[in-house]
Amino acid sequence: MGARALNRALLARQHLLARHSGRALEMVEHLVGLQAQEPHEPYVGLWSRLRNFAPDDLCGLLERREAVRVLLMRRTLHLVSARDVLALRGLHDPMLVTRMRGTLGRRLPGVDELELATAGTTVFAAAPRTLGEVARTVGHRWPQVEPRDLGDALSTLVPLVQVPPRGLWRQSAPARNTTVEAWLGQPPAPPTPEAAERLVLRYLAAYGPAATADIRAWSGLSGLPEVVQRLRPGLRTFRDEHGRTLLDVPDAPLPDPDIPAPVRYLPAFDNAVLGYDDRSRIIDAADRGLSVQGARVLLVDGRVAGTWTSGGEGSDLTVAVTPLRRLTAAERADVTDEGVRLTTFLSDGSSAREPRTSEP
Repeated sequence: MGARALNRALLARQHLLARHSGRALEMVEHLVGLQAQEPHEPYVGLWSRLRNFAPDDLCGLLERREAVRVLLMRRTLHLVSARDVLALRGLHDPMLVTRMRGTLGRRLPGVDELELATAGTTVFAAAPRTLGEVARTVGHRWPQVEPRDLGDALSTLVPLVQVPPRGLWRQSAPARNTTVEAWLGQPPAPPTPEAAERLVLRYLAAYGPAATADIRAWSGLSGLPEVVQRLRPGLRTFRDEHGRTLLDVPDAPLPDPDIPAPVRYLPAFDNAVLGYDDRSRIIDAADRGLSVQGARVLLVDGRVAGTWTSGGEGSDLTVAVTPLRRLTAAERADVTDEGVRLTTFLSDGSSAREPRTSEP
């Protein structure tokens, strides 16, 4: 399969070829979550994929506890369904702890992880708190450790959710956390081989065809070759232009590589770009750094062709586009049309200004 065929498969499965008419929760689960360290970015991610999406659709999910913001894939904050955090958090725990230890290194001298987790769980379960507040509450036991580092460790050692109003549209609030069990009424399920298999199949359905290295890069999980080996008899396989073996579920769409792809504005850290080890199907190697720097990217003909920013509020809200290459007149017109729709969405209908598009 060539890069263009893989690109069109990605766009179709991400609902970036045509917006989906389903509900926001359905899309969140189909994507196995949206990266969400920037609290409002998932709103743009859902708007780009759903017809008639309104911010209240996601606000309602968060307020009704049907969706939550948690540390999960790659030890990054994701917006996922309540069902998924219960099913997946236990599966990700070993990876989360390994990455936490790698990040903090020797900055936790003398800290017993179980003791820290037990102490933190009691405080978080009593009422939503920031990581810093809980670190300072329990930190007298480890005066040699900076509260910031204790808080970072607590974010991993205790299964936590960030609670509203953090993450609600047009609202800013401290990142207060409580335990998954306190918020959802039950703890995450323990990991099972079946849970790992379901995760791989869901990834392929939303991101495939893909190599085992892509699944690992997206999830952060190790031990995947064994999982893939168990699933292999039921998967279809391809090879990409580099000779890598690509895996796929048998019933996922593979559109004609020549099908037109509409302009799409994606939020920062969108997994359509970040969800691979080899991202060449959607972004050029020279621009790969944009995807990890938090740039909001613009898709033209299905590939990253620019970045965009927004500024102002209400009727003064504007969108600015910086192309990475020279756009044709037809492409600029499409960028403008979709940019007007984006401005209207971001301003809650108060502005319908055309985006300012600079020259590359």
